[in-house]
Amino acid sequence: MLNGKGILFDVTLCIGCGACYQACKEENDLPNTNKEYLKDHLSENTLTIVEQYGDKYARKLCMHCNEPSCVSVCPVGSFKKNEFGAVIYDKNKCIGCRYCMQACPHKVPRYEWGKTQPRVRKCNLCSKRLKEGKLTACAEACPTEATLFGDMEKLIEVANSRLKNNPTKYYQHIYGLEEAGGGHVLVISPMPFEQLGYTAMLPDKPMPELTMRAMEKIPSVVAAGGIFLTTMYWLTKRKNQIAREEKKQLFKSENRNNGNKYHEEL
Repeated sequence: MLNGKGILFDVTLCIGCGACYQACKEENDLPNTNKEYLKDHLSENTLTIVEQYGDKYARKLCMHCNEPSCVSVCPVGSFKKNEFGAVIYDKNKCIGCRYCMQACPHKVPRYEWGKTQPRVRKCNLCSKRLKEGKLTACAEACPTEATLFGDMEKLIEVANSRLKNNPTKYYQHIYGLEEAGGGHVLVISPMPFEQLGYTAMLPDKPMPELTMRAMEKIPSVVAAGGIFLTTMYWLTKRKNQIAREEKKQLFKSENRNNGNKYHEEL
């Protein structure tokens, strides 16, 4: 899915200033959760973070998957893709099952555990701003353009160009382009992405596709399980019946022996 909008984050340009972090807080009216923003973590009050790895910095946020597992597992349709490619959330539909949290391959959604009417929280790609023709808050605030916002086709073109023109500067892979079917947040880096805390070894196939393969096997598994349980029930029932009959015969035999002994004594 190349249409829509997205973000390209370039690790080599990030200076760890935290401008994106603070801009996200202000845009979403979120409280300050950590004076040392580099030590903060994703939570219901923090939708994007900047983490330090040696002299490099990495951003973490919702990857806005092309075929989101959170959308596929939600039983009430709380999540959906909008016209920009962002995965957005409708709190009015949510029943709090938290399947989305379990299904996300990037472990992004967070839950408001401390509220009586809790929501699931994550980045929504500043969808309100996009409808107004603006950049995402994080991209607008970035002083070095480490975070770029734009059309997906253009971002992929920029990322490929940087990798091609600077083969020794960049690790030759665009993270987020293929992982879990790809998404609308891309990352380029001078080092393997697992060294920056990104989820490694994700399949190229969309996660819902893998889920559906597993779901297709459920009827046969249920049928086999039913046959097995029925057989075990019959065998157990038959075993108990035989045991009762043997016990009954033993009881009769003992009664006969006791009766014969009684007559002999008389």
